[in-house]
Amino acid sequence: MKILVLGTNGQVGSELMRAAQLARLDVVGFAHGELDITDSVGVDAAILKHNPTCVINAAAYTAVDRAETDKESAFAINRDGPINITRSCAKVGASLISFSTDYVFDGRKLTPYDESDPICPLSVYGESKAAGEAAIRSIWANHLILRTSWVFGIHGTNFVKTILRLASQRDELRIVSDQSGCPTGAAGLAEATMTCIRRIAAGNVEWGTYHLAGRGPTTWHDFAAAILKIAAPTLPRSPRLVAITTAEYPTAAHRPENSVLNCSRISSRLGISQPSWEDELKRVVSHVVGS
Repeated sequence: MKILVLGTNGQVGSELMRAAQLARLDVVGFAHGELDITDSVGVDAAILKHNPTCVINAAAYTAVDRAETDKESAFAINRDGPINITRSCAKVGASLISFSTDYVFDGRKLTPYDESDPICPLSVYGESKAAGEAAIRSIWANHLILRTSWVFGIHGTNFVKTILRLASQRDELRIVSDQSGCPTGAAGLAEATMTCIRRIAAGNVEWGTYHLAGRGPTTWHDFAAAILKIAAPTLPRSPRLVAITTAEYPTAAHRPENSVLNCSRISSRLGISQPSWEDELKRVVSHVVGS
């Protein structure tokens, strides 16, 4: 198989390239500066030139709060980009794997979200990702949409890095405790995607939308506590964690109270188990504090 990865400068894209190379796959990657997915001509030329077996779209607009005042850019990247990619995949017969988000839901459900639950995004970011999902489904059947949540990793900007930076600057950290979700390590997400690739290569895949997030729900407050516990021996100070409500920490974009995803479908149909976010957290913290 020949794999084409888009968005290789992001935290998921960089891990996808690493995992593909370790698996000795024939892989070509494009960072945002090398290929703009909103450029339909450029996307078409790249996919036609390389004629991949599978395209993995890890490019996305992920600035959730900024999207509220930058709707045009969010939709250009998260909706129009997937439209361009999917159309080109259909031309060459390439399968497509694209990532989406828990933010397509409103968070009012009291139990984990299933793939069949109705979507109701609260933010422009969520709306743009939902629009991208719908576009992919309408254009090309040979796709896997992987909804994930609370992604963190060695590369890029994420909650883990933010907490470690603030911990070295402040004596107290006030963290929201009434939003629940499943942290997902970028490396674990990449490894699961490689399993999807192997299933595609074997002709043993059921196309569609799947949930894939880290194993075990938590809150932002408890996630921060786990980060600080691992990093404690290397931190210059031990900041006090204070649990606060969402109302006490207003943001431009509304976020779902419940972001927990039910990942049983991808386990039963594709044989993919939820990666442990605790295990990957140790690796990421060790890398960040040691760098």
